[in-house]
Amino acid sequence: MRRWLIPLAERTTAYAIVLLGFDYLVLFSLLGGTVLAHSWPIKLLFGMIAGFWIGRLFIIGHDACHQSLTPHRRLNKVLGRIAFLPSITPYSLWDIGHNVVHHGYTNLKGFDFVWAPLTREEFEALSPGRRVLDRIYRSGWAPGLYYMFEIWWLRMFFPSKTYMGTRRPIFFWDNVLVSVYGLAWAAVLAWAAHATGQAIAPVLVFGWAVPFFFWNSMIGFVVYVHHTHVKVNWYDDRIAWARAQPFISTTVHLTFPLRFGAVLHHIMEHTAHHLDMSIPLYRLKNAQKMLEDLLPQRIVIQPFSWRWYFETARNCKLYDFSRHCWTTYSGKATSEPAAA
Repeated sequence: MRRWLIPLAERTTAYAIVLLGFDYLVLFSLLGGTVLAHSWPIKLLFGMIAGFWIGRLFIIGHDACHQSLTPHRRLNKVLGRIAFLPSITPYSLWDIGHNVVHHGYTNLKGFDFVWAPLTREEFEALSPGRRVLDRIYRSGWAPGLYYMFEIWWLRMFFPSKTYMGTRRPIFFWDNVLVSVYGLAWAAVLAWAAHATGQAIAPVLVFGWAVPFFFWNSMIGFVVYVHHTHVKVNWYDDRIAWARAQPFISTTVHLTFPLRFGAVLHHIMEHTAHHLDMSIPLYRLKNAQKMLEDLLPQRIVIQPFSWRWYFETARNCKLYDFSRHCWTTYSGKATSEPAAA
């Protein structure tokens, strides 16, 4: 199947740099708006859109980390680190957690840890506080809390040995790099607040905290909808997982009206991306169409609506690996049991 997509894996350097420069220009303009706007609702709006733009920059860095942004490996590492700065994401740790673990073992319990569902027995063995937290995470209202604490804080930002047993100097220095950027970001906002005669705290809230939390909500949501669906299975057996062709069967193509997917740099054309990570974001739309033309009925295509999203959140609480289906917290099956 990857051979079908080879013609669409061609990369270009100039377009990638233009995309990166444009998104940075827009982000800095939006952050400026959080300082210069007079009313708090407008500051909040600027901050939220800035968080969305951090997500766009992250998607560019995500491509660079996959070595699919430009044809040049070293340049991709540089551009990826630059694109990851506003999201405070250390490049090398994302590379391990996403490229090696998530893409290498998509939806395989015990390996892929992002939004991995618990079984009923695992849920009941949790402490009362952790059970409440799991209910909050899977309510549909808190993807940002899930990503910020369970992924970024525990596994990305100076992670402990519990979550990253391997210790490499590059992990530390990438964390130092994003920390310096985060502190510089806050310092510039504080200076701008002083220069415009404003209190520093509100400017930091609207120009730093709001964009950062919105970005966490955005990626938490995106990763959730990419791999959580009543038609998407999880596996706890590596042989069964491999036989299921997981690179096309464990991923959802979420579609939006008005070509909104293009605003997200086509990251929602996710099946093609999982099948071949070398396809750059600016060719994913054509790659996804080719797959869907050649493999009709094999790819999960879901038109987005908030109704569908919250129905998924209600239906996909736990996973029963013996019946191969999603369940509620009480154990009621909410998806069609898959063949073993």
